[in-house]
Amino acid sequence: MATKKPKTSAKATTTKSKTTKPKTAAKTVEKPVSEASKTTKVEKVEQKEIISEKTSCFKNFFAKKYEENESILTVFKNPKFYGALLGEVLGTALVALLLFAFTMLSIFNMTNAIIVLIAILIAVYAFSGACLNPIVVAGMMASRRMSVIRGVMYIIAEIIGAWIAWLIFNSFHLAGGDTAMDLPTMNAIGEDKFWIFAMVELLGAIIVAFFFARALKYKRSVFTFAATAAGGVAVAIALGYVITAAFFGSEVSFLYNPAAALMFQIFPTTGGEFGEIIGNVMQALSVYAIFPMIGGVLGFYLSDFAGKLSNEE
Repeated sequence: MATKKPKTSAKATTTKSKTTKPKTAAKTVEKPVSEASKTTKVEKVEQKEIISEKTSCFKNFFAKKYEENESILTVFKNPKFYGALLGEVLGTALVALLLFAFTMLSIFNMTNAIIVLIAILIAVYAFSGACLNPIVVAGMMASRRMSVIRGVMYIIAEIIGAWIAWLIFNSFHLAGGDTAMDLPTMNAIGEDKFWIFAMVELLGAIIVAFFFARALKYKRSVFTFAATAAGGVAVAIALGYVITAAFFGSEVSFLYNPAAALMFQIFPTTGGEFGEIIGNVMQALSVYAIFPMIGGVLGFYLSDFAGKLSNEE
């Protein structure tokens, strides 16, 4: 009887040890598995976020690209703003003089025009970024590279610059003994060719604005910026010549600069022209101001669209 009792106790201890060992092992195995699953879930979420960021390349497409604090209450308090306006007046006056000379005197030379334009852009760039064209300003406002108040003031400054250029150009012409120069009007174009010249202005404005938007990517090198922007103007001029002269046999009547075009089409130089010009003012505004500024907006959007698709920073 005494010999049987320790056997049963030994069996009990062995069975207890056998039953408890797998339980503890199972518990120790479960912990690392749960931690690994958590880490894999986090990694999957992070990968999904990265993929969503890559696919949503148009995120922040319309985000502000100018100083957030700039508004109508702050922009006029900055002395640099007035220097920028002066730069736009001077630069646009020089560009308008170039346009008037080449258009009115028929001395156009593509090489000379590009060299002069590059020089003007380099000289004025430090003041205001050398917009010098309402087409560019409209595109920069629409793409939120420039505040509305700054853009409106830039356009006013550019119109004033073009007007000063016209006064200088016409005064020298009058001093030479000639009469006031006749400006081309919509009558020379004709209503039958309205859409032709409107589309030429639109396409040329898209090219000018697209090249200017691309030039802003190289603003660290002023010469590269000026050469790229001037190259866009050259491409637009070449396109205008091919379409108007080669296909339609018409004289050149595109400017790709609404500020300078206002001097030709809208501002009367004599009292006798007032009634005639006012009668065609909406046609002139459409061809030489509205369509080009729409083209400027499309050109900047096209540049931003291509940059987003290529993940350009």
